[in-house]
Amino acid sequence: MYRDLKYLLAYLLPLAGYLGLYYGGVWSYGSIYIAFLTLPLLELILPASEENHEPEEEEERKGLQLFDWLLYINLPILVGAVIFLLINVTTRELTGNELTGMILNVGLMIGTLGINVAHELGHRTKKHEQWIAQALLLMGLYMHFFIEHNRGHHRHVATPLDPATSRKNQSIYAFWLRSTTMSWWHAWQLEAERLTKLGHAAIGWQNQMLRFQIVQLVYLLTIFLIFGFTGLWVAVAAAIFGFLMLESVNYIEHYGLLRRKNKQGRYEPVLPIHSWNSNHELGRIFLYELTRHSDHHFRANRKYQILRAFRESPQLPAGYPACMILALFPPLWFSIMNPRVDGLTRQIGSQSTNIPQPIV
Repeated sequence: MYRDLKYLLAYLLPLAGYLGLYYGGVWSYGSIYIAFLTLPLLELILPASEENHEPEEEEERKGLQLFDWLLYINLPILVGAVIFLLINVTTRELTGNELTGMILNVGLMIGTLGINVAHELGHRTKKHEQWIAQALLLMGLYMHFFIEHNRGHHRHVATPLDPATSRKNQSIYAFWLRSTTMSWWHAWQLEAERLTKLGHAAIGWQNQMLRFQIVQLVYLLTIFLIFGFTGLWVAVAAAIFGFLMLESVNYIEHYGLLRRKNKQGRYEPVLPIHSWNSNHELGRIFLYELTRHSDHHFRANRKYQILRAFRESPQLPAGYPACMILALFPPLWFSIMNPRVDGLTRQIGSQSTNIPQPIV
């Protein structure tokens, strides 16, 4: 039980974010320092862990509410951070550097505390958890993720049909444009298909995608009425940085990996070999085990605290934060990752598709 308190370390990121908003100056970047300076340096030193839990322990951990509350608390923390940011930019005289730092600071919190936690809760079946997921996505102006990720990405991952699967030799910048636009449009298509099967009109109040757009517009209108135009554009800028952080994670998680087709033209099942993994302990903690992404796609209903490491899972050359930085320099990223993709493709081509077993 006590070792599970390690997830409290994840709150160091919002703590640094709040301190940055309070003190300003060089500290304005707050959470950025934790995510892209402290974590990459520590992950170079600290060993990765492939340890999995025993089946009996898994069953016990699965039902512990501690792990759920660790996620729920992120909602008030994030709401407070956004409000703090908007108050700062409308009441304090900030330098350009402070303004930039605070936007990126809160934007990163939107991507981690917001969209990342919403990603976990969006897979849950309880209504209140789905509501929290949608509320967290709201501040990133990315509510369509709730539809596209669960009903689109998990179905089409590692195929050309998935906007959130990056292609080999595709730069992160080209991927940002494709994934953000096509994922939004695909969510509309998924909702239209769902409503058509139910015998409802594609456009109407039953269309969840339409409701999400209205909620987001009301959110932005509320900010404009309270904080004016400055508050509006700052909220939008922070949201954009937040969802670009999500898309950067998507980019490194699935870069160059494709599922094979069988003789009937159908894609093989999603397996742990179809997502890049990282077992670096700190990244696992700060992102609520998102870095064990292979098992998440293999069994999407597994809660974060019981995700497993698989020997077959392809491993990134570094932790998530370091890889996100590497991806910003496409020639360097390609030189490191393309040989890994090619080697994995050859390895997969020589193997049969068997159900993998977690590391024991």
